[in-house]
Amino acid sequence: MAASKKRLFIGLIAAACVLLFVTLLLFWVVPYVGLDNIHPWLKWVWGGLLAGIFLLIAWAALGLVVNVWTGRPMPGTSRLRGVTIKLFLPLMVLLGKAVGISKERVRSSFINVNNEMVLAGAKQYKPGEILLLMPHCLQNSRCNMRLTYDINNCKRCGKCPLKGLLDLHDKYGVHLAIATGGTVARRIVVQKRPRMIIAVACERDLSSGIQDTYPLPVYGVLNERPNGPCLDTTVSLFNVEQAILRFLDPDCLPGLASAKQQRGQTISTARGAQS
Repeated sequence: MAASKKRLFIGLIAAACVLLFVTLLLFWVVPYVGLDNIHPWLKWVWGGLLAGIFLLIAWAALGLVVNVWTGRPMPGTSRLRGVTIKLFLPLMVLLGKAVGISKERVRSSFINVNNEMVLAGAKQYKPGEILLLMPHCLQNSRCNMRLTYDINNCKRCGKCPLKGLLDLHDKYGVHLAIATGGTVARRIVVQKRPRMIIAVACERDLSSGIQDTYPLPVYGVLNERPNGPCLDTTVSLFNVEQAILRFLDPDCLPGLASAKQQRGQTISTARGAQS
């Protein structure tokens, strides 16, 4: 991740913590007088509860900063990705807007942090457990084929990146699907039931998709938009393939099974010759 994106993320996390602290402080100060009339200790119990909530949030924020900066998680912070997705991302977008930072920059920073967290806890999956989820804007805008319901309708003419993505689908055996929006994407996830998603989209759709599918791990690859948003976009096939290789079980790599089979046949032939 670029250092500038790390600094942006850390700065927004720190600002979000300050905002949460002020909010929790107000929750304590406002009812201070009323609680004192009920019982002298009640205001301090309420204050201690709010302080405990803030300490948990601060610990999560510190764990995020350490994880982002060093690539290593802190003890007791295994669920930081969920905290980032559910709590900090909405606050970061609001704070970024308040100080003149575009949503795209904030979301791009979030996607990079999410990817590093997914990689830090990465497992290895069988091909059938990995889903490549693509946006419909990758399809050539002049193409009449309906690919949302069946990706195999593609004629592989080479006029858009889908031919290359289908080649990766054939090569590694992973699922490949195209979504026209969040509702279709959620339906695909329910149908395919993947354990790992490699998603391609713009900053906005990737961020919302990561939120919608949590706790499923989603590794995001940003698309390229030479013609503007949502029209004849493209994606680096190299980056998609590298993402597949990061999460695919090495025992399932193409050619490995046939190599093992050939080795087994050679050993059997040698044993037969010895006997």
